[in-house]
Amino acid sequence: MSDYGRIMLAVDLTEESKAVADRARKLAHAFDAELHVVHVIEPLSLAYGGDIPMDLSTVQDQIHEQAKSHLAEFAAALGISAERQHLIFGRPESEIHRTAETVGADVIVVGSHGRHGLALLLGSTANGVLHGATCDVLAVRVGIPEKTED
Repeated sequence: MSDYGRIMLAVDLTEESKAVADRARKLAHAFDAELHVVHVIEPLSLAYGGDIPMDLSTVQDQIHEQAKSHLAEFAAALGISAERQHLIFGRPESEIHRTAETVGADVIVVGSHGRHGLALLLGSTANGVLHGATCDVLAVRVGIPEKTED
C-alpha cells in the first residue's frame, strides 16, 4: 500500500458528511497526512437546466455564503486550516478531480450510498469521482443502518 501524504475529503455538508470525515481524519492520523476538504456548490443553472426565467445571482450568493460558513465550521471541528478548505462552484465530480490534482492528493475520500439498480446506472457523485480520479478513491458507505448485535 502506498503512503497517503495528502488526503482530499470531499463532502456535501449533510449530516452524513461527519461519518465520511471521521474516516478521513483517522486515515490522515494513521499516515500523518495533510488533510484537505472540498465542497462543491452546483450552480443553480446546472441543477435546473438553465431554463429559469429569473436572475438567481442573489440566491446563489446566499447559498455561497451559507456553504462558506458551514464548511469553515465543519473544517474547524476537524482541525483543517483555512488554506486547506476548498469551496468551489461547478460540477461536483470534475471539480473534486481538479482540486485533488491541484493540491496533489494521494487519495480522495467520499461518501457513497451504495445504491443498486437504476440509481447505480445513473451514477452518483461518488461513482463519478471514482471513474475519473487520477489517484486512489476511498468510498465510505453512508446512509445504511448500523448492524446491531443480538
